[in-house]
Amino acid sequence: MAEHLVFELAPAIAGLPFLAFLIALFFGKYMPKKGALAGIAAAAGSLVLAVWTAATLFGGAEPYHTHIYDFVLGAEGVGGVDLSFGILIDPLSALMLVIVTLISTLIQIHSLGYMNDDGQTGLPRYYAELGLFTFSMLAFVYSDNLLMAFMFFELVGLCSYLLIGFWFRDEGPPSGAKKAFLVTRFGDYFFLIGVVAVFATFGTTAFVGEDSFVVMAEHALADGATEHITTYLGLDVQQWFTVIGLLVLGGVVGKSAQFPLHTWLPDAMEGPTPVSALIHAATMVAAGVYLVARMYGFYALSPTALGVIALIGGFTALFAATMAVVKQEIKQVLAYSTISQYGYMMLALGGGAYTAAVFHLTTHAVFKALLFLGAGSVIIAMHHDENMWNMGGLKDDMRVTYLTFLAGSLALAGIFPFAGFWSKDEVLYETLIHGLAGSPLLLVGYAFGLLSVFVTGFYTFRMVLLTFHGNPRSDAARDPASLRWNTKLPVAVLGIGAATIGFINMKPVEELAGTHLTFLHDWLAIGTVGEESEFAALTTEHYHHILFADYGAGYSAADLGPLIPAVVSLGLALAGVGAAWVLYSDPDPVPQTKKLGSVRTLLMNNYYQDEFQVWLARGVTVPVAKAADTFDQSIIDGVVNGVGSVSLFSGERFRRIQTGVVSNYATLLTLGLTLLLVVFGLVGGWF
Repeated sequence: MAEHLVFELAPAIAGLPFLAFLIALFFGKYMPKKGALAGIAAAAGSLVLAVWTAATLFGGAEPYHTHIYDFVLGAEGVGGVDLSFGILIDPLSALMLVIVTLISTLIQIHSLGYMNDDGQTGLPRYYAELGLFTFSMLAFVYSDNLLMAFMFFELVGLCSYLLIGFWFRDEGPPSGAKKAFLVTRFGDYFFLIGVVAVFATFGTTAFVGEDSFVVMAEHALADGATEHITTYLGLDVQQWFTVIGLLVLGGVVGKSAQFPLHTWLPDAMEGPTPVSALIHAATMVAAGVYLVARMYGFYALSPTALGVIALIGGFTALFAATMAVVKQEIKQVLAYSTISQYGYMMLALGGGAYTAAVFHLTTHAVFKALLFLGAGSVIIAMHHDENMWNMGGLKDDMRVTYLTFLAGSLALAGIFPFAGFWSKDEVLYETLIHGLAGSPLLLVGYAFGLLSVFVTGFYTFRMVLLTFHGNPRSDAARDPASLRWNTKLPVAVLGIGAATIGFINMKPVEELAGTHLTFLHDWLAIGTVGEESEFAALTTEHYHHILFADYGAGYSAADLGPLIPAVVSLGLALAGVGAAWVLYSDPDPVPQTKKLGSVRTLLMNNYYQDEFQVWLARGVTVPVAKAADTFDQSIIDGVVNGVGSVSLFSGERFRRIQTGVVSNYATLLTLGLTLLLVVFGLVGGWF
């Protein structure tokens, strides 16, 4: 009975934040805290329901799937296509629901201190948009088909645009919001084509069931059952599936800020810090990685698509990390850190390490939310100054913030035994194992990821030293503002999580010690009830079965023990921490960064990617658009308008004949009859 009830209440997980959105929007200005309390209550209620749902699954309940609204039914629709909304609750979506609701609740609480104590105007709008943002992400998470996921994927993008540009009267936030919207729309254009391609190929976008596009694709490759699918561009089935996967990947690259569509994320730091925490830890940036994980049964069918994902992820992890080493604003460092860490997740997904990717998605949500909220606390204490050159010496006045921020930094740097060590180590370990099985692209991605470990340790503890250690370098640092409970409580909760959540899946330790420490792996395997179950294709075992022929065939973890890769990774992280300590424990940190010379200039300007994109838009896109416009108006419209002009001219001349005078009509009739007689006479004479 309880199992039935919790699944019946599943729509309320997203529905409560939507209700908070309506309350804050229409009644927030009349309420205490301008709608914040409604947002906190809604997010907390969703968290309780999400935890209850996850516990029910873990207790042995089968995953849940139901339709909630049908736009077009296949039997009655055009081409037999189903357009519907439905809810899918399996271990992956249940885990993500818990993550999103937990982070959202803590961010709502933190906003009380960050936003309400700042004398901001427009707070009802802020809390309304926060509720809509949470609703959109939660609805995206348990969407049961690709079309529904795309719709909420776009709504997530709209909410991020609104929240990044919340301070729209300033110069920076509207620009950052516009950039985020445009860059991610570029990727979403390819995603939309991918959705259309899935419809055209399979006639459905369902994620689950025997009639889902994932299962139909598996059957087409395994059994040659292609009578129910259609391929295009003269490609065979395997090639066409790869094209579809890469099209959808366009949206993933944009939303998860992967190279080359990552440039929007640093500019998004213009928004309020709690918004930055939500975007980076649990909503918009997480959406892209989650989408690949949700479609993993389809991506697993294309080694080429997986290789591209791994290469993009590995390169992005290193590329973004290098830019973080010179940034002066604390949120900018964290922004490039986010790009880099999502690169690790993409590397894992491309490397066949599905569980490792979900594991790092989970741990990163905790320690990155912690770091952003900790940064928000520092910014409050610094009277909203974000420049680390003006900080220093804050650890004695901000003990709770310092200790929790340190825990998050140790997790981010991958230092044993904090959360990031376990998940990042598993990403690298699984990628290396599968790369050694015969995939050169994975080995390249692994090399990128391994180098990123050193750089991550360096920029992370450069940030810690500049912010909390040394001597105060400004009046604000010498006399920081006091913090209230609503800023300390969320970071305390997340600090505990950053130190402990890594223990949910210590696969390398299990292999060394022979103990059972793979909770997350076992959790993601729930639902394997047999090949006839509609959920059979949504588990780690199923993905492993598909990938085994390409990744890991004839090669096992026993051929390369987990200890050596873990020691190498930890050694590089500690080396990065040590290098930061040597360079930035000096009372005056500025000269250390200046020693990089022209490299510093290159990194400060982000490899001139923004300038390149502006040139691409103005120097290439605009001229091409103008040329197309000229061709359209001169040639295409010219032909159409020319034909129309002839018709108008002829009609104008014939119109003059219609005078309405009877004698004129009689004259014309006589002339016409005379002309016909003359013509017939001439023709008769010729014959």
